[in-house]
Amino acid sequence: MSSMPNPPRSWLQRAVYICLGLLMTGLGIVGAILPLMPTTIFLILAAWFFSRSSPRLEAYLMNGRFGGLLRDWRENGAISARSKTLALMGMSAGYAIFLVTAKPSLPLSIVVGASILACAAYVASRPGPARSGEQDESDG
Repeated sequence: MSSMPNPPRSWLQRAVYICLGLLMTGLGIVGAILPLMPTTIFLILAAWFFSRSSPRLEAYLMNGRFGGLLRDWRENGAISARSKTLALMGMSAGYAIFLVTAKPSLPLSIVVGASILACAAYVASRPGPARSGEQDESDG
């Protein structure tokens, strides 16, 4: 299940990748709890770091609760309809909260809004999973 095309050449690089994978996993767990923080992107990054440093941790992640989402992404760049909806709602809510709480200048509002819109367009453009009888996991 490992996609280890370029394994790290040194123990230091491997250690850095493991630490980054653990950090991304932790952020993904926080995202599963907090409504406006994403989950899946952090777990995708964690799987990438683990694929280059620890096949055991990668397998644990890929066979865990979010393994289906991670496999869909790895195999097809796919995001389920439910995950897309949650991501787009989270982006919209995050932007609204940003506008209300930060009271940014018009140029900053436009830059942040355009950035979020570009991310939303990318998420919306991704295909759905190829497998039938899909069951979605919670995503924050």
